[in-house]
Amino acid sequence: MAFLQDPPRLPHPYRSDRSLLALLDRALPADRRAALDTDLDAIGDYAQMAWQRACTTTRRKPVLTQWDAWGQRIDRIELTPAWQEGAAMTTRHAVLAAGHGDSEHARLEEFARIYLYHLASEFYTCPLAMTDGAATAIKASGNRALIERALPHFLSRDASTFWLSGQWMTENTGGSDVGSTETVARQDASGQWRLYGRKWFSSAVVGEAALALARPEGAGTGTAALALFYVETMDGERRKPELVIDRLKDKLGTHELPTAEIHLDGLPAWPLGELAHGVRQVAPMLNVTRTWNAICAIASMARAISLARDYATRRQAFGRPLIEQPLHAQTLADMQAEFEGAFALAFEVAHLLGRVEHGAAAPHEAALLRLLTPLAKLWTGKLAVKLCSEALECFGGAGYIEDTGLPQLLRDAQVYAIWEGTTNVLSLDSLRALAGDTFAALRTASAAWLDGNDDMHAASAIRQTLDAAARWLDQHAATRDMLEAGARGLAISLARCAAAALLARQAIWSNRQGNPRPAAALQRFVGHGLDRLVSPDTGNTALLLG
Repeated sequence: MAFLQDPPRLPHPYRSDRSLLALLDRALPADRRAALDTDLDAIGDYAQMAWQRACTTTRRKPVLTQWDAWGQRIDRIELTPAWQEGAAMTTRHAVLAAGHGDSEHARLEEFARIYLYHLASEFYTCPLAMTDGAATAIKASGNRALIERALPHFLSRDASTFWLSGQWMTENTGGSDVGSTETVARQDASGQWRLYGRKWFSSAVVGEAALALARPEGAGTGTAALALFYVETMDGERRKPELVIDRLKDKLGTHELPTAEIHLDGLPAWPLGELAHGVRQVAPMLNVTRTWNAICAIASMARAISLARDYATRRQAFGRPLIEQPLHAQTLADMQAEFEGAFALAFEVAHLLGRVEHGAAAPHEAALLRLLTPLAKLWTGKLAVKLCSEALECFGGAGYIEDTGLPQLLRDAQVYAIWEGTTNVLSLDSLRALAGDTFAALRTASAAWLDGNDDMHAASAIRQTLDAAARWLDQHAATRDMLEAGARGLAISLARCAAAALLARQAIWSNRQGNPRPAAALQRFVGHGLDRLVSPDTGNTALLLG
C-alpha cells in the first residue's frame, strides 16, 4: 500500500492552549474568568474552522476595481470571506469593546480575544489595531465632538454600526521619519479643514475613518509643526471622491490585507486638538498598536508550534514518530520555552496597559509600561520570524509547499518586526525610555515577580544580567554613538530578563496547582541565556561598511 502522510491538525486554539488557560486562571477574578470563557471558546471554534477552510480552498487576495463599466471612478475593493466576516466576529465577541470597559482587567480580556482571533481573521486584526489606537488617541485628546461621533462606532457591539479606522502616517519619504511629511491641511472658505497629499502605506483603507498626520498650511517645517486629523472616508455606500486609491501593494505576506497607496485631494478633516505636536497626540495610539503587534506575534508562534507538535505525533521516520526522536523533541521543547517567555512578556504588557489606564497600577508601573511596550514589541517581532522558520523546518519539504498553508506563517511573521517601528527604531525608543526611572521600575517589578521563586539559578541569572545592563549603560553613558550602536543588544537583554522573571511568577503559581510545566519552561528559557549585550567596535564597523 502506498504511503500517505497525515497532515497536521490544529488542536482547539483555546482549549488546548495551556499557557493562556493558566494565565487567565491566575490573573482574573473568578467571575470575570467565567464570563470570558464563552467568548474565547467561540473564537477558538472559529479559528479551528478558519484553518480547515484555508487548507481546503484556494487562497485569495483583495481585488481593486478602480472604474466601473461606464467610466465612473469607484475604487471598489473585494475582500476575502474572513474579512467579510470581520465586523460580525468583532462585535459579537466584543473584541474591541472589551478593551474599553471599566475594569483594570479590560485590556487583558481584550488581548486574550485578539490572540485567538488574529490568524483566523487573516490580518483583519490590523485595522482593528488601528481602530483601537484611534479610539484611545481620541479619548486622550479630550475632543468631545469626536469622542461622541467616532467612539460609538469604533466600540460598537452591532456590526451594522461598526466602523474601522485607519492610521495614515507613512509617506513616500519614509516610515519612521514622519517629520518629512508632505501632506498639507488647508482650510476652505467655510473654515473646513481639507487634506492634500499622498500616503504611501494605508493598511486600513477599507475603513470608514482614519487618523492622519498633515502639516497645516503656513506651519513651519519639522515634526513639531505637524497636526493630527480625523477623517471619514465614506459618503453613504460610496467612498468619498476626495480619497483616491492608486493601487494595492504587492507584499511578501499579509496578502489578504488590502494595503494601499492613496491620494488625498481635499478630503474633509477635523483636528484632534491643537494644530501642532501631532506626533505627541499619536503616542497613546502607539502604546496600543505596539501591544497588538506583540500579541499577534505570539499568536503566530503559538500556531506554528501547535502545528509542528501535532505533526510530530503523526509523521513516522526511521521507525518511530518524530516526537520520539530525541533531537526533534529537543528542538520543539526549545521553541516552546522561547514562546512561553514571549507569551509572558506580551500579556504582562497587555495587563499592565489596562491597570495604568484605569488608575489601578502601582507607582512604578507607568514607567514600567513605558519601557516594556517597545521591548515586548521588538523582541516578539524578531522571535516570531525565528520560530516560524524553525517550525517550517520541522515539516521538512512539506513546510516549503504553498498549498500546505505553512509558508504563509513565515511570510506573515516578517511583518511583526516592521510594523509600528522596526527593531532598531524600537531599540532607540527603549534607550529614550531608560533616560527616566524605568530601569529602577524594572528592577522593582522583577524582584516582585521573583518573590517566592525557588529556582535560584534563574533568579541569579536575571539579577546578574540586569546588573550587567546597568554597568553597560554607565560605561557608555558619555558616548551617544556607542549607546545607540549597542541598543539592540541591550533591549533584547532587558526583554529576556523581564520574560524570565514573569515565567518565574507563573511557575510559582502553577507549582501550587500541581503543574510543573512553567517551571520547566523557565529553566530551559534561562538556559538559552539572557545576556545579549554587545560592546560595539565602531572602527570595525567603519571598515566593513567603508
